[in-house]
Formats: sequence, structure tokens, C-alpha cells
Amino acid sequence: MEKKNIAGMSMKGGRKDNFFFCLLEYFPKKERWFLNSLLQVKEHQEDEDDIIRKWVKDFSLKKLVLDFPLTLPPCYGCNLECPGLSRCPVEGINKTRIKMNSLILKDQEMKEKNPKRYEAARNEAESVDPSKNILNFKADEHILSRAFKRRIKKGILPYWNRPLDFWVWTQYYDQQLEIFNTSFDSFGTASLMILSRFNYLKRHFPKELLLFEGNVQLALLELLKAKVLTKREVLGLGDFKEGADYRYKVIKKIEKKLNVFIYESDLEALLHFPRAFNSFILAIIGQRIQMEKTIPLPSWAYSEKSQFVVPLFSPKDKNPRKTQR
Repeated sequence: MEKKNIAGMSMKGGRKDNFFFCLLEYFPKKERWFLNSLLQVKEHQEDEDDIIRKWVKDFSLKKLVLDFPLTLPPCYGCNLECPGLSRCPVEGINKTRIKMNSLILKDQEMKEKNPKRYEAARNEAESVDPSKNILNFKADEHILSRAFKRRIKKGILPYWNRPLDFWVWTQYYDQQLEIFNTSFDSFGTASLMILSRFNYLKRHFPKELLLFEGNVQLALLELLKAKVLTKREVLGLGDFKEGADYRYKVIKKIEKKLNVFIYESDLEALLHFPRAFNSFILAIIGQRIQMEKTIPLPSWAYSEKSQFVVPLFSPKDKNPRKTQR
């Protein structure tokens, strides 16, 4: 019987930062997931590539979730005679631009039709607690938050953004801004150094290993939406002094709600190394992949090469939704 396991690996950070492999494995007899391996790999270890290859082989690993882009922006590899940003004919960028313009137009139409009702509805939408509703505006009513409206007016840059970026903005822009004081940007934290390093490392992966792209912040927002975590706990993860305490609270809740067991020795590493904690969250995203509990992406935003995955944690979701392929 093939093992049901999956791993997460966070590589964000500087060149000298260490990174961790975090592997979750499901044991049918116990009907439980176990954190079965938490491996630290240091920069410039003499046997770095051998460690990775042995680790993947020993656990018969078939799926790995990473936290940086696995595909490049549309401009890379494009051989068209470029007509400029506003007239880019590449299908994904063109569709994204049309959708952006449509949102702005319909938002403006609603504002002109009933200004008072519009402002009242937008103020109410902007005050929504992320734990109650993942959207800070209702897409079908085209009520855009002020911050999101400013963002999409800037457009999409085909040399920097992927169509995926716009989809993430429509779902999480206001929540990320409120909770993490940032927004999703495919290459905002992905340096050339990281991409080059991974391109080297993946040469040591077996060809059958499937790679997925995840995002720790989006996973935390989904855990918040599902009421697995509280807003205070998610905010506390970024606290310099009390971050470890909040990581402990978050881990313990994930253990209980998602049926995961963590050994004490691994728990210590997760508490003291933020990179290890991020790899754990990526592995949790992997757990949802294995359980086929992920949020579907529209075809214009989805790419088989990037295999971008947003996990679904809602306890009310009795019939898991598969990501569109």
C-alpha cells in the first residue's frame, strides 16, 4: 500500500538562512496524521544534495509544497513583438485586465446609481471580521473596498505579476492588508537567489515528485475563516517577543482540529524556528491536498506548472471540493 504522506518546505529568506523539510504521514490504523520528520538543512552543507535525495527516497515522498513561485511571469519566454503593457495580448493577462476593468466599471455604476447606499454598503463590507467572511466585499454586488480599488486601478504587470495574483487579490486583499500589513505578490519575496538555489536543488529530486505552490498567509486566513484560529492568535505570530507563545497556541489548535500528532522534540523546533513553523503550515496545506480539500481556482488563474493550492478547512464542507485541473 502506497504511503499517504506529503511535505512542506519553506525557502523564503536570505541565502544564509537554513530551511526545513516537514513531513506529515497518515497512519490508517490510528486514523491520524503524524509529523514524522522535521529535517533541518543548512546552507553549504557538504552533503546537502545527498541529504535531500535520501530524505525523499527514505519516505517515498511523492508530493512537496513550497512557498515561492514555481512559474515565471508571462513576459518571461514571450517572443511576441511587445505592444506595451496596456495592450498585452497574452491570454491570461488580457483576461485579467478585462476582469479588472469590469470590476471598476460596475463599482462606479453602483456608486453613481445610489451613492448613499453604496457608501453604507462599502463601509459595512470593510468592517467585516475576516473570521466571519473571507471577502471584505461582495463580488456579485461589485462593492470594492477603497484599498482594493486603488490596487486594481494600478493594473497588472506581465513582467512582475501572474494572472493568479489578481485572483488572490479578489479573495484575500483586504484581509492580508489588515492582518499582515501586506498583499499577495508572486515575486515580492522571491529573490533571484532563492529561485536559483531551488533550481539547483530540484535537480536532485526524483522526476515523479510532484511540486505544489502554497502560501502560509493564505492558509492562516483560511484557518481563521474556519474558526480553527482566532484573529488575535494569527496577529500574535508576528510578535517579536511573544511569537513563540502564539506559535504554540496555533500548533496545539491545529493538532486538535486537524487530527495531527507532533512529538515534543519536533514541537521545540517549530516554536523556536519560524522557518520550521512555516514549513509545518505548508505541510498542513499538503494534508488538505491529500484529503482533496482545496479551493478551486478559475481556469484563467490556474496553471498546472505552478499547481497553486489554497487549503479548505471549513468543517461544514462535507463534500470536499477538488482544485480544477
